[in-house]
Amino acid sequence: MTIVRLGQGDTVLAPEAVGAKAANLDRLIRMGVPVPPAFVLPIAHCVAVLAGAPGAEAAMRDDLAAGIAWLEEATGRRFGDRRRPLLVSVRSGAARSMPGMLETVLDVGATTTATRGLVRATGNPRFAFDCRRRLLESYGETVLGLGRAPFAARRDELMRAEGVASERDLDGDAMERLVRAYEDVLGRADVTVPDDPAAQLAAAALAVFRSWTSPRAVAYRGLEGLDALRGVAVTVQAMVFGNRSLRSGAGVAFSRDPSTGAAAPVIEMLIAAQGEDVVSGRRTPHGEAAFAAALPEAAARLGTLLGQLERAFGDVQDIEFTVEDGALWILQTRAAKRTPMAALRFAVDLAEAGVIDTAEALRRLADIDEAALIRTRLAEPGEPAARGIAAAGGVAVGRAAFDADSAVALAATGDPVILLRPDTSPSDVAGFAAAAGIVTAVGGRTAHAALVARQMAKPCVVGCAALVVSPGSGRATLGGAVLREGDWLAVDGDEGAVHLGTPRTVVERPPELDRIAAWRAGAGSEIRGQRLPMAP
Repeated sequence: MTIVRLGQGDTVLAPEAVGAKAANLDRLIRMGVPVPPAFVLPIAHCVAVLAGAPGAEAAMRDDLAAGIAWLEEATGRRFGDRRRPLLVSVRSGAARSMPGMLETVLDVGATTTATRGLVRATGNPRFAFDCRRRLLESYGETVLGLGRAPFAARRDELMRAEGVASERDLDGDAMERLVRAYEDVLGRADVTVPDDPAAQLAAAALAVFRSWTSPRAVAYRGLEGLDALRGVAVTVQAMVFGNRSLRSGAGVAFSRDPSTGAAAPVIEMLIAAQGEDVVSGRRTPHGEAAFAAALPEAAARLGTLLGQLERAFGDVQDIEFTVEDGALWILQTRAAKRTPMAALRFAVDLAEAGVIDTAEALRRLADIDEAALIRTRLAEPGEPAARGIAAAGGVAVGRAAFDADSAVALAATGDPVILLRPDTSPSDVAGFAAAAGIVTAVGGRTAHAALVARQMAKPCVVGCAALVVSPGSGRATLGGAVLREGDWLAVDGDEGAVHLGTPRTVVERPPELDRIAAWRAGAGSEIRGQRLPMAP
């Protein structure tokens, strides 16, 4: 086994060998798109490690050391260095996209020495200690299995003491104290984050491999018909820092609206943040206008790239990006998860634009049940109890459930269920599957909840600030009304609205279905255009 250095060879990388993420990044580099240097442990490593093959873990460590040596040469930084430290992300990548189901560890290499090195290199102690606290939290949750709660409790305690509403408002001194608090959490649990960067890296890679067999990943593959996949690759990439300054940020962008199918980009980002802040759904991000106002050059460059990548890959793209001190970097591109309605409109629009031919458009729609394309809407919607962000279209009426287990149990009675959560995590996938609709109090259209809802064709509203869920209490408040488990409500994923009770619904047939019927009958020869290579 060996590593694969992205963008360095003449061979086209196969997703089945290195994962779709790495295969697409390799292609981006060859196109001249700004991508941080990266290497990959292929899926064969995962297969060997999970099978307990003799020497598999030792071979993995040797390959990681070789890859880090190459990244050091490519970046001019050194792993764990006291002056110019290299930090890396450790990301998962299966042959087919499994958004949020597998693990990622960021800021690997942020040892105590390297953290001081970041202070020396940047003159920004707050940034340096923010990277260190992010590593401790990510490593503690992902590698050591401590969960989010103990870190969140200490963070909230410090914020109350400082009189601030968010960790974004903590200064450098407070952020250093937060690091000490996180180290205390680890100590009380009798675990530690090693201060050897190579040990951090190996443990993070193993955690990614082992996440392949986690209950949520297994459940997701079963739901999506991906049981034939063999394992996951690990992409190790030089960190670029969206949390470095107010001219930095991170976000997710779609080349077209994945909920409605509208031919307009959807961009969500946060200033002075890393990518996990956006996709986790724990914060509600800013939209395209705020991005353009704060970082106009990066926003313009991203807008151009969205169109270029859609044409190059022949499909609507979901892009993860970071801006570091004004410079735009692309960390991932993949075919966007979409609602059935968006899939229909994408196929028709791309065929009419000549990006794909009609045969390809029909192929993309072959597995979609046309009944799912019949649009349901509220007959007389009236004033909703609360509003949020429309994340996945359609209307669902059902009974309230406040966690995944309750959603599964309530759905087993035969009634439709609406899952309401403060935010969501990939561990909620069983609740997603059981629910007819989803509502979250925070998050944006690019959060895990929205991505999975679109893929599963579930109406979804996120960023519903008027929703307050009290975990474990069996109750919530929605715009001043008290909801108890089992109460009826309606989710309008087109309007971003939540209604109490059981309002009447009507259905409509989208006109694009007539176009598809004509193509199937052999018409549509006026649609011309050469089919382009498809994204894995």
